[in-house]
Formats: sequence, structure tokens, C-alpha cells
Amino acid sequence: MVSRVPTTSRVVALTFDAGANGDGVPAILATLRAQHVPASFYLTGDFVRAFPTLARQMAAYGRIGNHTDNHPHLSTLSDAAVRTEVSDGAAAITAVTGRSPRPLFRFPFGEYTPHTLSLVNSMGYVAVGWTVDTLGWKGTSGGQSADTVVARVLAARTPGEIVLMHVGSNPDDHTILDADALPRVVSALRAAGYSFVTLSALGV
Repeated sequence: MVSRVPTTSRVVALTFDAGANGDGVPAILATLRAQHVPASFYLTGDFVRAFPTLARQMAAYGRIGNHTDNHPHLSTLSDAAVRTEVSDGAAAITAVTGRSPRPLFRFPFGEYTPHTLSLVNSMGYVAVGWTVDTLGWKGTSGGQSADTVVARVLAARTPGEIVLMHVGSNPDDHTILDADALPRVVSALRAAGYSFVTLSALGV
């Protein structure tokens, strides 16, 4: 499991999980384009089927990875079911975007065991976690704000930092805190001497 890019250079990899909805995608892509910041996106099969246009836009902009088909708790599934989740997710992502997500994989909920990690690796994937979760997905109803998102990213800054953000809105308050905070995240990291990379920096 990779939780940071192995480097001594001041670089950060911004990663966005796409599983629930795509409410923040337009704002996120607008910021990334305007600031010329590369990024990586983890898509589920459910997401690409529900939001094919947004999925194609993300795949056209950055590096994509596999986030399973239905975002289950993989450790509760049989080996065959785990493999099906991974392969069905990849098939849906490839069918919609025209791009294979292999070899990048992210476990739903960040949950894995040595066994599920071995299964995913055996399918040709590198599992990528994160250095910091912004918690923007919790929304204002979960005690978060754009300010807390920025603060968490900056507090965890280190060469090779992998930042976990989400493209969807909170289901309760419909906030898109990661999207709202993104311009400030980018400017603050740059002010601290950091530049941005995709997960291609992992050498995969």
C-alpha cells in the first residue's frame, strides 16, 4: 500500500475519489485547468454509469484509477466477489472513458487486509492510499469547512504528499467543501514551495 510518493522533492499529488455524485466536478476541473494543476481521479463503475460525461471529462484531464464497481467493504466479500468488483469496475471505466484504470487502485473506505491487498496486487494493480484525508466529504454538517480542508492539507505537507479529496457533495448538506477549498489549497501549497504531480510519479 502506497501512502505517499517516494521522493525528497517538494511535490504533492492531488487525488479525487468519485463514487457518489459529481456535484463538485465542474468547479474542480475549472480550478485545475485555470491553475494548470495535474490530478488523479479514482472512479467507481457506479459513478461512470451514472455520470458518463463527467467521467470522460476527468479521464481526459488527468490520470484515472479503479475504485471498484460498487464501493463495497471488500474485506467482507469472498475472493471471487473481490475480483468481480475490481474487474467489473475496470470494465465499466474503460467502456465509458476509453481508458484503462490499471494499474492504479484505491480501496473503498481505505479498508484493506493483507489478503485483499494481495488479491488486488495479483490482478495487476498498485494500491494507493493517502497521506491526508481532507475530510471535506463530511460537510459542514460533519463539522468541516473549506478552512479545515486547507488546514489539514497544509498540516500534513511533506515531500510526496498524497491528498485525498472527493468530487461529490455531502448527502446531508450538499456542500462541496473540497471543490470550494481547492483554489486555496493550490495557492497555499505553491506558496510553501510545492508543485504538483499525478500518480504517474509513482512510476506506474
